[in-house]
Amino acid sequence: MNGNQTSALVQDGFDNWKRVTGKKCVFLVHVGSSASSSHNKCVTAADALMKPSGHIDKVMHRIGGEEVLKHRLRLKTTIMVVKQLALQGSSFRGHDESDDSLNPGNVLAWIGFAAKLNDQINSVVLCNAPGNAKYTSPSIQKEILGIIANRVCCKIREDIGDSCFSILVDEAVDEAGREQMSIILRYVSSSGIVIERFFALKSVADTSAETLKQAICGVLSQYDLQIEKLRGQGYDGTSNMSGQFNGVKALFLRDGPYAYFVHCFAHRLQLALITSAKVCDPIWDFFSILDCIINVLKASPKRIRELQAIHKKDLDGMLDAGEIQSGQGANQMTSLKRSGPTRWGSHYHSILSIINMFNATCVVLEDLCRSKEGEQRAQARGASKNIKTFEFVFNLHLMKGIMDITDFLCQAFQQESVDIVAAVGFVSMAKVKLQKLRDEGWDKLLQEVKSFCSKHAIEVPNMNATLGRVEKQTTLEHRYHFEYFNQCIDFQLGTLNSRFNESSVRLLQLSGALDPKSSFRSFDEENIYRLAEEFYPRDFEGNEMYCLKNELGYYADHVVHCQEYDVSSLAKLLEKLVETGMDARYRLICRLIRLVLTLPVSTATTKRSFSAMKHVKTDLRNKMGDEFLADCLTIFFEREYVIGMDEDSIIDEFAKLKDRRVQLTL
Repeated sequence: MNGNQTSALVQDGFDNWKRVTGKKCVFLVHVGSSASSSHNKCVTAADALMKPSGHIDKVMHRIGGEEVLKHRLRLKTTIMVVKQLALQGSSFRGHDESDDSLNPGNVLAWIGFAAKLNDQINSVVLCNAPGNAKYTSPSIQKEILGIIANRVCCKIREDIGDSCFSILVDEAVDEAGREQMSIILRYVSSSGIVIERFFALKSVADTSAETLKQAICGVLSQYDLQIEKLRGQGYDGTSNMSGQFNGVKALFLRDGPYAYFVHCFAHRLQLALITSAKVCDPIWDFFSILDCIINVLKASPKRIRELQAIHKKDLDGMLDAGEIQSGQGANQMTSLKRSGPTRWGSHYHSILSIINMFNATCVVLEDLCRSKEGEQRAQARGASKNIKTFEFVFNLHLMKGIMDITDFLCQAFQQESVDIVAAVGFVSMAKVKLQKLRDEGWDKLLQEVKSFCSKHAIEVPNMNATLGRVEKQTTLEHRYHFEYFNQCIDFQLGTLNSRFNESSVRLLQLSGALDPKSSFRSFDEENIYRLAEEFYPRDFEGNEMYCLKNELGYYADHVVHCQEYDVSSLAKLLEKLVETGMDARYRLICRLIRLVLTLPVSTATTKRSFSAMKHVKTDLRNKMGDEFLADCLTIFFEREYVIGMDEDSIIDEFAKLKDRRVQLTL
């Protein structure tokens, strides 16, 4: 590398490695100490080559404000179209996106529509856009979606701030057969409102505990959400019992011992209701018959039309007779509701629909009994025979009475704002109502059943008729009262007690001491102090535990006896304390209330996210990439953050992501 340096570098090579040491190292000599050496000139040229913004054509093409505004308008149009399509869960691309296509897809179609409405837009988009910067390609659309979705997550992270949070996680299979894991964050905002936000959708290769935990931690760390701030975990009970999420729970508890797990209340309720129905044979038989009747009637569109036509005729007759009143939203046309095997609340709607359309159901079944098709005729005869029995009508009204009570729980547990204390209170109220139904509801139920049977010409048996052998004789009324009515309610109460036994859960028991319901009837200073001491020692450091005890004394004299704070739930109490500025005065108690409110109650929000996923990733869009799907779902689910998002700021971020072919900023 002395005389012919070029030859050594590009032709002959170099093998004299003894000279690669000391001050006279041939490589150092080659580099040189001057900025004008051949090597340094080459380095400068290479750096310039790797920066397209510095290329001569770009420098020569530095444009004025008018051209920049045109480029921004073109991109802004695409952003607005893509954002609106994502908000509606609509598709983006078309099968044929050529210039002469009659159906180029939603993005191009809506950009074209905007161009027809605005001449200024028309002058810069589609055919009037430069070939290298149309900003309509799928990759550009995905970049825009990625920016918007990331901003949503950043906004959620900003809302959480330094607060503690909980995670709600569930997994489901999408239209393409891929395992998707939904992650929801639950936290209390600065204004004291309990919030649950969709945060991420991650595709997982397998559902092992370690894989799921790594995926969750990856999402949290991406937005600087520390495990030390995790105060609650909520998983679907089925996944938890199968060992997949149970392992995740254990792994998180190792990293953060205060990330308490709460079994989804909605799932516990479902398990309680299903268990009690399975144990009580008459009720299990009733639901089997009910499903059979609905399946027969919903087997064809023709039967559904006949059912609705007869029901409409019945409604018109009752309106003319003054038996029912008309009004907005009243007596609308409906149909029988199928029950879902995994959604116990759907059984309630099946029962209500069969009661409301009972006459129409019987008429259609009678018509089907005269069908020429043997299989159809046999099914209809069995269904028609069962529906016109006193036993079926009795169980129909019995389960309606029970589910009038339990459906309230189903709906309550699906609310985002419900807290753990309120959830336990709802269960207690349901138990009281069920017990009252058992003690006082028999005569009313029997009268309702007899009246219903009389209206629909169903024979009512002699309730005083004797059954069984002489030495063990009993009446038919006794059988229905004690073997059907009492036994069914007892099973319901028993399963609710076993699955919602809050006295065995120390955390829930102590949390109840904060409950403001019934003028702070459950308020207990000692239990509140123990709650902080036993379950949240990391959140109360130094002398704060001592200060908490002093605070509780003033809190008991002021808030507990003040009519202004006599509210129905812990969540509303915190909102009222923040609203009146008392959160600063009782900051330690409010901190404890926030921690309790952060505990998850149910995984209903994860279920909603999967419903949204089915809307976004349909059978026709089953080839969506995982990142594309996650971005679309984030925008679709958390639309309130997106609707008011400024397009110009999105353009600025888009321009900074990487070097662009045209200038987008001045």
